[in-house]
Amino acid sequence: MKNNKLQFVLMVLVLVVFAMAGNSSENWYGFNEGLEIAKESEKPTIIDFYTSWCHWCDVMDEKTFSDPEVKDFLEENFVTIRIDAENKNSSHTFRGKEYNSVGLTRAFNVSGFPSLAFLDGQQNVVTVIPGYIPADKFIKILEYMDMECYKKQVSFEKYMEEGCNEEG
Repeated sequence: MKNNKLQFVLMVLVLVVFAMAGNSSENWYGFNEGLEIAKESEKPTIIDFYTSWCHWCDVMDEKTFSDPEVKDFLEENFVTIRIDAENKNSSHTFRGKEYNSVGLTRAFNVSGFPSLAFLDGQQNVVTVIPGYIPADKFIKILEYMDMECYKKQVSFEKYMEEGCNEEG
C-alpha cells in the first residue's frame, strides 16, 4: 500500500516536471509539420534557431517567448517552428531539398544564436534576425511583419517612427 502511494507521488512529480519543461515549447512545431500547417493556413512563419548551450536562447524563452502579449500575438498570427541547430539526426525538407538541422541552419545563413527566420505566407524567406530580442521590441517586429510593411518598402526604423502606410 505504501509502495503504491510512493509510486503515485513519484508519477505526479514526473508529470509536473515534464509539464513545466514543456511550457517554453508549447505551440512550437517541428520544421516539416510547421511548414505544412503554414502552407495550409497561408500564415507567416517564424523559425527559432537555437542551441542547448546558448544562454541568450534561454533568456529569449524566459523573457520574450513567455511574455503573454507575445504568446498571444504569435498564436493568432504566425506558425512557430523551433530548430535545434546542432541536431545532425534530424530530417527537414525545404524547397525540395533534404537537410539535417545543421544543414538547414546553414541554408538560412544563420551565424549566431538565437536567430529568428521570418517566412511570408508563401514560405519565402523575408529576413533572419540574430540575437536576443526583448519582448517589447519583439512585439513591434511581429506587428511589422504581420502588417507586411516590408512589402511596402517601409524600413523597421521608419515603422517605429511613423507606422506603416501605403506612402511608405
